[in-house]
Amino acid sequence: MNIPKKRYEKRKSYYAKLLEKQRKSLKLMGNLRLFVALAGLGNIIFLYITKNNNLLLPISLAYIIIFIYLVLKHNQTKHKVNYTFSLYKINNNSLERICGEWKSFSDTGDEFYDEAHNFSADFDIFGKGSLFQWINTAKTYMGRQSLKRYLTETCLDKEQIYKRQEAINELARRLWWRQRFMAEGMSITEEIQNPEILYKWANEKNEFYLKPWTIFGVRILPIISILLILVYFITKDISYYYPIILLALQTLIIKFKNKERSKSLNTVYKYKDNIKVYSKMLKHFENNYFKSEYLKELRDNIINEEAQRAYQQIDRLEKIVENITNRDNAAFIFVNIVTLWDYRCMIALEEWKERSGIMIEAWLDTIGEIEALSSLAVIKYDNPDWVRPEIMDEPSYFKAISMGHPLLTNKRVCNDLEFQDQTRVLLITGSNMSGKSTLLRTAGINLVLAYAGAPVCAKVFKCSIMKIYTCMRISDNLEKNISSFYAELLRIKSIIKATKHKEQIFFLLDEIFKGTNSQDRHEGAKILIRNLLRNGAVGLVSTHDLELGVMEEENKGKIKNYHFQESYKDNEIYFDYKLKPGVSTTRNALYLIRMIGIDDDL
Repeated sequence: MNIPKKRYEKRKSYYAKLLEKQRKSLKLMGNLRLFVALAGLGNIIFLYITKNNNLLLPISLAYIIIFIYLVLKHNQTKHKVNYTFSLYKINNNSLERICGEWKSFSDTGDEFYDEAHNFSADFDIFGKGSLFQWINTAKTYMGRQSLKRYLTETCLDKEQIYKRQEAINELARRLWWRQRFMAEGMSITEEIQNPEILYKWANEKNEFYLKPWTIFGVRILPIISILLILVYFITKDISYYYPIILLALQTLIIKFKNKERSKSLNTVYKYKDNIKVYSKMLKHFENNYFKSEYLKELRDNIINEEAQRAYQQIDRLEKIVENITNRDNAAFIFVNIVTLWDYRCMIALEEWKERSGIMIEAWLDTIGEIEALSSLAVIKYDNPDWVRPEIMDEPSYFKAISMGHPLLTNKRVCNDLEFQDQTRVLLITGSNMSGKSTLLRTAGINLVLAYAGAPVCAKVFKCSIMKIYTCMRISDNLEKNISSFYAELLRIKSIIKATKHKEQIFFLLDEIFKGTNSQDRHEGAKILIRNLLRNGAVGLVSTHDLELGVMEEENKGKIKNYHFQESYKDNEIYFDYKLKPGVSTTRNALYLIRMIGIDDDL
């Protein structure tokens, strides 16, 4: 019985019914609002025509109050509809993921694809059909960046990996909490704004707006101006020159540093909608208590020196930013002159920066960390039988029992893989399409998950901390005038260079030197493998070159031969994709050539 699938189905059904109910309420609110507006307008016109002045004002006020109330209720209901739809969509996506239909998800992480990275391009970490597309539930810029870092930067701290594991396990159990955290994040603007500009703004202090005389002047001048205007219009006891002169002075004040002020106000205003989302996500996180050490650390880190909660400070910023209205509006220009509104906003923002500006990056980074951990928690929840990796202190250690590729949901074949005793290199031979490349990617992508703190697709998985390097998918670069063979050499050069440092290296080499003749390929592969052995690296090498099998005997147990093989029945080829000891004894290239219709009829 697939318990996660049943829960997703149940939650999807619940939110579908709730959504239907809320949409009916939203439609009713809209109709009531229209009815009140028309009825109110009709009554006001009737009372005006009949000159019933005694009832005109109270009835007009009553209709306006009712209309405003219905507008507020409509907006509240609309927010509920959007929030419920987000929860419905989350559970629908979860069902698609668990059923292997996740390749339609829009966020593939394409912008993170880096052909020059040590391993991510070879393992399909980003792009269509990638690990990122499969697991990512982050919606903010920070969350996506954090998940990218988890999947591409090997964590070299064993204790930190274990802290992540505990946090992921706890979040996996909290399905209700995770989904609501995700739903808050789904309100983010589609552009997924990079907060770097916001960070820079928050750390740029403008002391002018914090000076006592600036604050005093901004507070007292509008009061005097408004009093002079009222006195002139009500009593006529003063000359109109007085309010005009003061308003002229305030106009000059508004012009002073206007470009600088406008730039600052417009910068933070662009983040208005996102700031609101950040506040809600932080509140959702801070209002819960966690048992795992890492989640408790993250929660403690978002309290500032005055013991004020992060979401309260972001909420305060949101309210200030709400006051930065459409500053190009003609009516606002007059209001701005009379009230010095821009100055008031700048003072409030500078006061906020003074108290909290230095903390905003840490607060938003915390949102990113939680989103990344929540994404990895999806793996744990959806695959309760996957194992929690054990990080070994023993150098260059790797052991996996019944290990499969995480992304091959329906066609997964599991294999055991272990570096026993003094073994440093596993040499994988086999015919075309037999599973050699998939085995290399299976080992690599499970290591990536292990170092991220996630569970892996295996029954047993033990490894030491090693930096991963691959040479698998190599292509030429016409722009740089680099052939595929030379590109492969450059890649191998970087691996050799890495093995000469003190760090432990785990390499995965697929069909090395395939761009040259068989003799050079054979000799070159032997030289490369001997170099890797001498430098203390461990890893897997796949090859069609069966003659390399003799290296097991030549290197006294440091190299072990394994292979895949196919079978034939009724003129059909079959692969079991099971790893077996020894060198491959089968070939299938000629069979495959003939199978596609190319035959020697001569």
